[in-house]
Amino acid sequence: MIEYIINEKKMEGLNFTAFLSKEKISEVVAFHSSFKDYSPTPLIKLNSLARKMNLGEVWIKDESKRFGLNAFKVLGGAYAIAKYLAERLEMDISKLSFEKLASPEMKSRLGEITFVTATDGNHGRGVAWAAQQLGQRAVVYMPKGSAKRRLEAILETGAQGYIMDMNYDDAVRLAAENASKYGWVVVQDTAWEGYEKIPKWIMEGYAAIAYEIEEKPTHIILQAGVGSFAGAILGYYADLYKEERPISLIVEPNKADCIYKSVQAGDGKPHAVTGDMNTMMAGLACGEPNPIGWNILRDYGDAFFSCDDYIAKRGMRVLANPLPGDKKVTSGESGAVGMGLISCLMENEKYKEVLDKLNINKDSRILIISTEGDTDPENYYKVLWN
Repeated sequence: MIEYIINEKKMEGLNFTAFLSKEKISEVVAFHSSFKDYSPTPLIKLNSLARKMNLGEVWIKDESKRFGLNAFKVLGGAYAIAKYLAERLEMDISKLSFEKLASPEMKSRLGEITFVTATDGNHGRGVAWAAQQLGQRAVVYMPKGSAKRRLEAILETGAQGYIMDMNYDDAVRLAAENASKYGWVVVQDTAWEGYEKIPKWIMEGYAAIAYEIEEKPTHIILQAGVGSFAGAILGYYADLYKEERPISLIVEPNKADCIYKSVQAGDGKPHAVTGDMNTMMAGLACGEPNPIGWNILRDYGDAFFSCDDYIAKRGMRVLANPLPGDKKVTSGESGAVGMGLISCLMENEKYKEVLDKLNINKDSRILIISTEGDTDPENYYKVLWN
């Protein structure tokens, strides 16, 4: 099942995207490049699939190759932690490499700092890994239903990690409460009153994905949880290309479609989804929009989609079973939903109207970002084999 809204109430020109400018993100990429394991992730062109779908091109940005961590989230967490440490040192991050920040000299000046976050797994692993690399500590809270393997990956970094009996948004509140109680530092990609600086840094880190792509797509399909990732990528393109930016399709699971519901409400305000949000797309199971990301998506997003888990499963299978001449892409549940969406839209006559409105046709160059690999291997093979 797919539901959609064409955004007729865009409020362009409000300048929510300046912090995602190409000049700004070039500084982010310069810092990322100081990591010894950094390299741009591949942009895979599925030419045979594009021909089958009657599209011009289909591109997959494969974030399973990011720093050996199988997901994109480390881009945000690592950069935010580095920015925090640079501010604490009263130094410009452009003058600091990752290696220098991790040096005994810097550690002695900083002392021991504990970073805390809530996550379904990928963001928490990125925060835990960055803290470990920089000689600091991390505490990670995960919502109920989180995959055991994702918890294990966090614990392997030396961080403390716990699966809690609460949903994602309550885990975020717990992280913030304990940070206040114990003097920890929250590293979260959602914002609230008085907590905006670090979420913006995280979004800047995410925008490095778009910076690495030299080609200009006509359309981008972006999956949304709290909206930070989608807002970062869309904001980068909106700031770079202005009114000539790519047409954007924002997709969410129907059990956690807070962005879709906010657009549907039509009052310009973010609206929450509550409850367990028991979608297979764990990385998108977030009920409360990040207001920073929401502003960008509201004002620049072209279409919003709410879909069930089948769409993600379909995307996983399409990417894992390439047509002759195309490369296989191992993509997890949250990473593959964009591919599932476009494959369903192109193959079902009932979506002709939305394709026409969004100008998706034989000349379209579709960009999909596979944000994770098989971070839950048990479920990945269950989907593919069953």
